[in-house]
Amino acid sequence: MLKGTEKLENTKIKLEIEVAAPDVDTALAKAYRKVVTDVNLPGFRKGKVPRRILESRFGPEILHEEALELLVPPAYEEALKEADLDPVGHPEFELVQIEEGKPLLFNAVVEVIPPVELGEYKGLEAEQEEAGVDELQIDHHLYMLREQNARLVPREDGEAREGDLVLIDFKGFIDGEPFDGGEAENHSLELGSKSFVPGFEEQLIGAKPEDELEVKVKFPEEYRNEDLAGKDAVFKVKIKQIKEKQLPEPDDEFAKEVSEFETLDEMKKDLREKLLKNAEERSKTGLEESLIEKVTESSTVEPPKALVDRQIDRMIGDMENYLRQQGMELDQFLQLSGKSKDELREERREEAEKVTRANLVLDAIAKKEGITVEDSELDARIEEIAESYDDDPKRIKEIIEKQGRLPVMKEELRIRRAIDLMVDEAKIKKVKKEDKASVDKTQKKEKASAAKAKKEKKAPAKKVKKETKTSETAKNKKKTEKVAQKDKKE
Repeated sequence: MLKGTEKLENTKIKLEIEVAAPDVDTALAKAYRKVVTDVNLPGFRKGKVPRRILESRFGPEILHEEALELLVPPAYEEALKEADLDPVGHPEFELVQIEEGKPLLFNAVVEVIPPVELGEYKGLEAEQEEAGVDELQIDHHLYMLREQNARLVPREDGEAREGDLVLIDFKGFIDGEPFDGGEAENHSLELGSKSFVPGFEEQLIGAKPEDELEVKVKFPEEYRNEDLAGKDAVFKVKIKQIKEKQLPEPDDEFAKEVSEFETLDEMKKDLREKLLKNAEERSKTGLEESLIEKVTESSTVEPPKALVDRQIDRMIGDMENYLRQQGMELDQFLQLSGKSKDELREERREEAEKVTRANLVLDAIAKKEGITVEDSELDARIEEIAESYDDDPKRIKEIIEKQGRLPVMKEELRIRRAIDLMVDEAKIKKVKKEDKASVDKTQKKEKASAAKAKKEKKAPAKKVKKETKTSETAKNKKKTEKVAQKDKKE
């Protein structure tokens, strides 16, 4: 039973909870029957020590831990329902009283979902980039496809050019002494790839097979190997072979070789459709992100640390998965970058706070609109996933259920409907790509000016004689394009 609540700092709530004396006595009796089976006392058979002797010898506390495990969880859950609280993270328990014949008294301090003061989320004005594909995009993707299928052949004139692949032996020296990791044989290097020390590749342009060169470079100050950072080095390099890329001709034969299509026109048509679909997805995602940002900025909510930490966990987990796909472990990445995991987490904190704040706002919209997700809707989503995998929906559902992801999927559908509501109610103006870029730039300037004005308003006024010089130092924020991915890619 909930006896009372007390609001603590930030989003923490203290619950004062009581369990009736008869329930306490029952739990202590059960605890005794479990504990006594492991007790050996002279004069008594194992498991047959009377309770009064057990408590006299070891103290009544010997039963408390087992009894509390029986009493606290259900009492805590019931108190949450009575207080109508939605906790985040694990509670901190404080025992006040446990004694036979008396009620159990304990406190639970828990962080809860904070109240959200929603801004306007209906009828928002937004710009949406028109989805389209031009010939330049198609030509670019076709060129990249040709690059991927290029042949390497010996260069006829023998002189290395940018884009060529050179096979080299090299040995590096600092102050006339060789250094660890500065030597290799039969190393393949693409000139212009910028995969070597800055300035190295450029000095190989114009070289011929069997040439022996001295290449002088300076390691960057921020070079990952601190022993080499900022130091001058000389590499003795031997050119063993030079090969140039020969791109295949973009014709029907090329289309047959790299695709399932018989002609180049058919392949280009399919490429156009795929690019258009991607452009439509980016346009839709960009609109949704714009609306979410608008309503989040106009709403007031303080994201709990527990939720932010949970979001950072997800982000680090996604990063680990990506690194594994590239053949690298997180520890290796941290070692190369010279960072600790704690530093990496702190780098992600600002973004995690932004994502958490947006999620809380969307959750508040869903609650206000009474948005719920029926089991039938969840089953329909699972059928879509199963169809994309060409698998049995029941089997897919069992897998998701074992992973404990059914509640997560249900919540994702609920938030998805809240976003759809915002889009349906929005006043959307279609703009061309170049117009959208101009609008974004203007909005960034306006935000920077508003932030500056707000800051100056709070600051004490300074006396000036004749004129005030305004310094515009607002930094442009780097906007990352996010493309919505299907569940099957997760």
